[in-house]
Amino acid sequence: MKAKARKEKTPQNKSLFYEQKIRPAIKDIKFYRGLYWFIIPALVWYFIFWLIPLYGITLAFKDFNYRDGLFGNDWVGLKYFKTFIANPQFWMMIRNTLTISILKMILCFPVPIIFALMLNEIQHPLSKRIMQTISYLPHFVSWVIIVAILNKFISPYGGLINELREKFFGLTPHYYMGDTKWFYPLIILTHNYKTMGFSSILYLSAIAGIDQELYEAAYIDGAGKMRSLLSITLPCIKPTIVLNFILNIGGLLAAGFDQIYLMTNPSNEMIANVLDVYSINVGIKGGNFSLATAVGLFTSAISFLIVWATNRISRRISEISLW
Repeated sequence: MKAKARKEKTPQNKSLFYEQKIRPAIKDIKFYRGLYWFIIPALVWYFIFWLIPLYGITLAFKDFNYRDGLFGNDWVGLKYFKTFIANPQFWMMIRNTLTISILKMILCFPVPIIFALMLNEIQHPLSKRIMQTISYLPHFVSWVIIVAILNKFISPYGGLINELREKFFGLTPHYYMGDTKWFYPLIILTHNYKTMGFSSILYLSAIAGIDQELYEAAYIDGAGKMRSLLSITLPCIKPTIVLNFILNIGGLLAAGFDQIYLMTNPSNEMIANVLDVYSINVGIKGGNFSLATAVGLFTSAISFLIVWATNRISRRISEISLW
């Protein structure tokens, strides 16, 4: 009887689902069909440049060679994943990557937030626009130029920093780029310089959306700037901060290839050899594309698990999550 009852209800449920979900969606698509035509180029672009290249992931499970091409190689299973994990430098690369990424999360993630709060306090519109423009510019400059400028400043041969050290303190020139003690500080300094201004746009937008009546009410109650900041501004932009943190935590195993590769030299190679640099070295330089793909897929899988776990924890603690 129960089975018969289920069979009798199923057509009704399907009809109800169609009337409530499918039919309204079809009507909306027909009504806005002119707008949907504009989506087609974007979908085609994603299909060509994102979905089709995903087939390249199979290289991690194949013994790739140029003769057989992308489609004619033998499947080797997890061979290259085992080769990567068995590498004597595996744990050293993991340690270097996590060290740089965690330092960036601690010392770089809060900087755009603080900078956005400071910009928001500038009352003069012209001064505010000038400061914003100056802070945004480094984002549009490549890491090649940033590192070249850094080298000019700290070079032991005529660099500004060493010239000042010698002139005012009588100290001999120091090769900062070759000093392992200065590698991490230089990484953090240049990363903040390049990303601080542009990353603050998101927080400035969130601050601009705060209802000004909240500040007026707080002012009437006798709250000062700091109290308004702690009780109104930060709580109101908390969802933006949490969501951005979840997105950034996904890059925990991606310490930043361009910056680190350009700042690496034989003197600091032991602490600069991260997963991204290793992947490029074995793939582009060594020609082992299967191993390089395995390293990239390993990093992506771990990053996805980190994002998933962080999102789950955030949803339980603060009820803020990506999904």
